Amino acid sequence: MQVINSVESPAAKSLIYPPHTIKRAERAIRCAPFSKKLYTTMLTQSVSIGSITGESGVQLGYTRSPKSELAADSALSWLIQVGLLRREVDGQGLTDSFRLTPLGRQLVEKWQAQEENWLTPTFKDRFLNALSRWLRLPL
Repeated sequence: MQVINSVESPAAKSLIYPPHTIKRAERAIRCAPFSKKLYTTMLTQSVSIGSITGESGVQLGYTRSPKSELAADSALSWLIQVGLLRREVDGQGLTDSFRLTPLGRQLVEKWQAQEENWLTPTFKDRFLNALSRWLRLPL
C-alpha cells in the first residue's frame, strides 16, 4: 500500500495557498517582533518559548529586545492562527516549542533567496495586520 502526500513527499512542500492567505501570512511575519534568525532556525528545528523570551531571545538573535512570555506567546499564537507556525507535539501532548508549517517554510525559503530585508513592515502592513489580528477581519 502506497502512502500519498506523506510528510516526506515533495508534494507536501508544494502546497498551493490562496493569494489572500499568502499576503496575510507575509504581513503577519513582517509585523511579528521576531528576527529572521528565529525563522531560519525553525527551518531545521523546533524552538522553545524559553529560548525566545527574555535576554536569551536577544542573545540568540531571535528578538531585538527582551520579550515577556506573555508578549511572545501572543505573537506566536497569531502566527499559528495565520498558518505560519504550529506547536510541537510529543508523546504526552503539546510542548512549549514551535515549528514552521509548510506555508511558513515556503515563505522563509522564498525570503532566504532574496537579499533584501524582508522583515521590515510598512505602516500599511502594521495597520492591516492590526485590523486582521484584533478584529479578525480576513484582510
